Amino acid sequence: MNEKIPPGQPGVVPRWTSSAKNGVGTALSAQSPLWFTLSHGIINEVYYPDVDQANIRDLGFLVSAGSDFFSEEKRAADVKFAPLSEGVPGYRLINTCREKRYRITKTVVTDPERPVLLQKVQFEPLQGELHAYNLYALLAPHLNNHGADNNGWVGNYKGVPLLYASCSDGLFLAMGCSIPFKGMSCGYVGTSDGWQDISQHKRMTWFYSHAPAGNIALTAQIDLIGCDGKFVLALGFGHSAEEAGQHVRAALLKDFDQTAQTYIQQWQAFQHDCRDLSKVGKANSNLYRISTAVLKMHDTIRYSGGIIASLSIPWGNIKGDHDLGGYHLVWPRDAVEAAGGLLAAGDANSARHTVLYLMATQDDDGHWPQNMWLDGSPYWSGLQMDETALFIVLADQLRRSKQLASLDVWPTVCKAAAFIASHGPVTQEDRWEENSGYSPFTLATEVVGLLAAAEFADEAGESSIAAYLRQIADTWNDNIERWTYVTNTDLAQQVGVDGYYVRIAPPDVLTKGNAANCTLTLKNLPPDQADFSAADIVSPDALALVRFGLRPADDPKIINTIKVIDAVLKTETNTGPLWHRYNHDGYGEHADGYGFNGTGIGRGWPLLTGERAHYELAAGNKAYAQQLLAVMTAQASVEGGLISEQVWDTDDIPKQNLFNGHPSHSARPLVWAHAEYIKLLRSLKDGKVFDMPDYAVQRYQKVKITSPLATWRFKHKCSSIPRGKCLRVEVLAAAQVHWSGDNWQTSQTISTTDSGLCIYFADLDTDKLTTNSTISFTFYWEAAQCWEGTNFEVGVE
Repeated sequence: MNEKIPPGQPGVVPRWTSSAKNGVGTALSAQSPLWFTLSHGIINEVYYPDVDQANIRDLGFLVSAGSDFFSEEKRAADVKFAPLSEGVPGYRLINTCREKRYRITKTVVTDPERPVLLQKVQFEPLQGELHAYNLYALLAPHLNNHGADNNGWVGNYKGVPLLYASCSDGLFLAMGCSIPFKGMSCGYVGTSDGWQDISQHKRMTWFYSHAPAGNIALTAQIDLIGCDGKFVLALGFGHSAEEAGQHVRAALLKDFDQTAQTYIQQWQAFQHDCRDLSKVGKANSNLYRISTAVLKMHDTIRYSGGIIASLSIPWGNIKGDHDLGGYHLVWPRDAVEAAGGLLAAGDANSARHTVLYLMATQDDDGHWPQNMWLDGSPYWSGLQMDETALFIVLADQLRRSKQLASLDVWPTVCKAAAFIASHGPVTQEDRWEENSGYSPFTLATEVVGLLAAAEFADEAGESSIAAYLRQIADTWNDNIERWTYVTNTDLAQQVGVDGYYVRIAPPDVLTKGNAANCTLTLKNLPPDQADFSAADIVSPDALALVRFGLRPADDPKIINTIKVIDAVLKTETNTGPLWHRYNHDGYGEHADGYGFNGTGIGRGWPLLTGERAHYELAAGNKAYAQQLLAVMTAQASVEGGLISEQVWDTDDIPKQNLFNGHPSHSARPLVWAHAEYIKLLRSLKDGKVFDMPDYAVQRYQKVKITSPLATWRFKHKCSSIPRGKCLRVEVLAAAQVHWSGDNWQTSQTISTTDSGLCIYFADLDTDKLTTNSTISFTFYWEAAQCWEGTNFEVGVE
């Protein structure tokens, strides 16, 4: 064993690996806080001690024979892949060398009693004898979401040879085998690692005992003759080398088949408790069970209910330590969507855990971070109003189904509703996390969230707060078309409609009067190509107005918008239609298949196919909704049945494994997409949209309530109001409003009313003012005992 530090420290710049997963797995046990992912026939990221912490890049095998044969299974083998049982995320992989030299069969599970990943492996020579081959396990540690500054060394636990790695954060891994390793080494990736050694020399010639502070790789030779080609490989974790080593040894001492059987039985028990939606329409029974398992395994152990977006890093092969989070973070929106999927599958307990998790991570002002680590620490800092509103929607789904149990959600709902009321309707970022303004999707969630909060307020005996929340909801609902619907544009004329809902109207639409007069700067495009008229950018987001009950499916404006998004955003693929997020989207692979790196070309999203199917069901087109369910099924990965964030929708690029109508290399699996699939199954079974609230339908479609109010606030300074509306002025402190409707020839003073949500309002009796009148007003602040010093004006249309 060479005691010197291997050459080439610290190794090449670390990168993650492909996000095109074929499988993800974990044990349903609090004793086993470990998650794994699979692609290209090998282990990819392994997460421990929770789903937001990736600790390896990959773990696979190298094969050599004689002086002229070298093979890496992930590049040189064809993979056959199957779950151990329907709905069980344990897997059997058969990797066959394309030169027909060898076959590697693996059974992959985690130990339900400890944080250890286990692979039962059989190596078979297809040419020659077993003794002619050498087999090596190659492991790339990336502890605590970092590929840099890892430490590796050769060691043992109680005499059992192990390979170890650690990082400065006190996290350790150990790799061992059911038969002692024949040789072990540590090196730096790209210079002195096992791949470099064995690919050059066709056998292991470097034996370095330790490799500190770098992008490292650990290599172990398997004693094929000693085990007759059959062995168990174990990868364990702990907060000390001894703990990780003990876990590995204990797992290896157990009978693998018994461990695997326990793993399978735990998942079968979960699937048994889920609602049977496997025979709905053209459903794929296996995909439904895969989807329920995907949602369940993206939940956490230590922070129950904290569901991350995906156990993947989109385009990970070009991403490094600068992208610590990948998609293994909690987006409140995605967590709510996933919890809704679990609720649709009959798992109300998991949905309730997500409500509790979000109650515990709510910021003091009532909102949630754009995304966050499991402990609630923000990662990105954008403000997305739909994420605050959707919490209320989820809590209300549980309330309406009488599944809240003993949870008292009203204090959390009240704070969230107050935040929406005081900061909406404009959102700093829409649900695509890119632009600010008036988004039809965000507006739909805000309105229904406020209505849901009013239901909670009534139950809490807060009737005045309930009335106020409904007044805001009514006012914003009345203005959705005013803010986001455009008419007589070039695009409308091309499609043959009078108008349509835009993707988002920038905040200055209030002063410019119409989205057609506003410029929208798109992200993910080169700066010189990013500016468009807001009226030229469309999205399926307006379908949320139907999904949440605010508009009927046959509303002419909705039908017009459907025609436009089909003309602009729909793409036919070999597996069926897809819809894009919006036109000119740059979030996706480049034309040559190279991963998104700040710019690219947006591809179709399967979850949008699910949303369109929900619209069709609401419109009474159940047959088409069932067809779109079949499309979602066909667009899941062939091996593994995982639904991706995006689907490749242009010509095949076989060298990049990109095929028309099949998953791209964006996030896979995407929890949100699997949740949408489950909700669609439930909706088709029930014959109605699963998450459409009846009270919104009653209020806006049946009773057709409108608002007598138009609102003004400092963050939402309307420049004009329709004639006949009463102007409500809303501020965040008690004040007296001094105002005039006749250029100060006469004036009135009115004190604000406390809404009970830290918002104060005054209704100015302007509903009888004539067209072209001007309302002038200013404030005297009661606490500060001073005047605002500025007059504000609002015209009457």
